[in-house]
Amino acid sequence: MICNIHPVERVVRGVVGLGLLAIVFVGPKTLWGLVGIVPLATALVGWCPPYQWLGINTNRTALDKK
Repeated sequence: MICNIHPVERVVRGVVGLGLLAIVFVGPKTLWGLVGIVPLATALVGWCPPYQWLGINTNRTALDKK
């Protein structure tokens, strides 16, 4: 697994993931907030499977090292 997510995008995904997870505990308290696990996990790992399948790589630092 090569890191295919730009560092700024990882931060945005992490914030969005945490925000969605907060819905489970604060606000409407619905289980739909568990969807936030997906962007949070991809932010922590730095790898997005759909990006891999579609040939997308936003991590320019990984491209520069090749």
